Amino acid sequence: MLRNISIAAATFLSVVTINAQKNKNTQLERPKLVVGLVVDQMRWDYLYRFYGKYGNDGFKRLLNTGYSLNNVHIPYVPTITALGHTCIYTGSVPAIHGIAGNDWTDKETGKGVYCTADESVQPVGTTNAKIGSHSPKNLWSTTVTDELRLATNFQGKVIGVSLKDRASILPAGHTPNGAFWFDDSTGNFITSTWYMNDLPQWVKSFNSQNLPEKLVSNGWNTLLPINQYTESSPDNSAWEGLLGSAKTPTFPYSNLAQDYQTKKDNIRYTPFGNTLTLKLAEASVEGEKLGGDNITDFLAINLASTDYAGHKFGPNSIEVEDVYIRLDQDLAEFFKYLDSKVGKGEYTVFLSADHGGAHSVGFLKEHKITTGFFGEGAEKNLNQKLKDKFGADKLINAIDNYQIYFDRKVLADSKLELDDVRNFAVKELEKDPTVLYAVSVDKVQESSIPEPIKQRIINGINRQRSGDIQLISHDSMLPPYSKTGTTHSVWNSYDSHIPLIFMGWGVQHGESNKAYHMTDIAPTVSSLLKIQFPSGNVGNPITEVIGK
Repeated sequence: MLRNISIAAATFLSVVTINAQKNKNTQLERPKLVVGLVVDQMRWDYLYRFYGKYGNDGFKRLLNTGYSLNNVHIPYVPTITALGHTCIYTGSVPAIHGIAGNDWTDKETGKGVYCTADESVQPVGTTNAKIGSHSPKNLWSTTVTDELRLATNFQGKVIGVSLKDRASILPAGHTPNGAFWFDDSTGNFITSTWYMNDLPQWVKSFNSQNLPEKLVSNGWNTLLPINQYTESSPDNSAWEGLLGSAKTPTFPYSNLAQDYQTKKDNIRYTPFGNTLTLKLAEASVEGEKLGGDNITDFLAINLASTDYAGHKFGPNSIEVEDVYIRLDQDLAEFFKYLDSKVGKGEYTVFLSADHGGAHSVGFLKEHKITTGFFGEGAEKNLNQKLKDKFGADKLINAIDNYQIYFDRKVLADSKLELDDVRNFAVKELEKDPTVLYAVSVDKVQESSIPEPIKQRIINGINRQRSGDIQLISHDSMLPPYSKTGTTHSVWNSYDSHIPLIFMGWGVQHGESNKAYHMTDIAPTVSSLLKIQFPSGNVGNPITEVIGK
């Protein structure tokens, strides 16, 4: 009798085990959460330039446990913010996905267009329509975040967070559960009616803490003794810009709290903007229960203060170095939070950048490296030459994104052919010693421009939204508005060479110096998750990372 019971029990346990094994074999394995970290204006070399100042649990954790791609470049020009975020998440290029710049000019109306502006939606969390009326409507391609929503029948959640509207909206795609950005008029995070009609309670609770004011309350001083910032130029360098009411670009910035009250966007230029963003990211994990079940969620984070500080102070400033040292600490805390909340090894992270940044003109001059300002007075001078030749005034409507837009109405009223005006303009531009190449956008393929510049121009030109002539400046030539600090936009390595590290669930440890492109990020994540590639994808999965 006992023997029969034992046999029955063993049979029962065997069936249970087999069924459990079958269920395990039929369950699709995915991470609980994917976190995209895009560090604005992060040059690849910052990983190693400040390496000695980093702790073990931020950037070094990524490098020491993840897979680092050391030779990743942006495959288009211009290398600017909206394009970078869009490329990372679509696996596509401006020629296809439709985001032709942060701003571009509508060639038919002649009016400027901001990449995420949308008058058909209303702000949520603010009364400021300019700050709040935004959506992804100008984005033509799907994102990897869209594809995750589709693949999980909209059960997997997607949240985008950034100080910048465009850097939360475009990565989150068309169908997220929310995208949130910083409102300089209130100091709160907001959204628009594209996503919801009222802020979630967790965002309201976060805003009610008045965290920005608390973060800037003690001003900004260096985290380490200032004499340890040996990777940077002297604190009071002539090529640095001024923050708030400061009279010199020097530490400590004791008036930061007062300056924030006067103009809340001052927090953007400090490391505390990154801290604020990551705290909102943590609140979103808690509030939306991201990574709380076996259906993969996605958190798209942009850390924007690195960009604001870079523009303000330049890459060789103590300010930028301090921003990265403090970001390293913030990342360590964030990873620790994810370990405890989602589970170590249960989430996948990738870290990259939307673009790099050039050295400041003043810094380069100090060190006898050829530099200067590109296109100073170009629009006025070229318009005058065009008037002298064709008899029509203001034929150039705008110069955006290193592209020249001609005014269609003036051309029509003056009975002029675009090709005639454009060809003359190209010849005049080629006389400018700061111009390396000037090319009509419809003649790039047949031009004598070398690779990879030629292909990057082709990838970056959107037939409906880009300009009529593409300009390529000489190396280290910055636009005249960058008299202090720096900017970015060009094909050169300082703007196009970006970090890319994957870490966590499904990722091997290692590194590679093989050539890859920013467009390869989205299909790599898609392959890891076993979901469809975004609709405009032109990249390829990085098989070294995922081992398949």
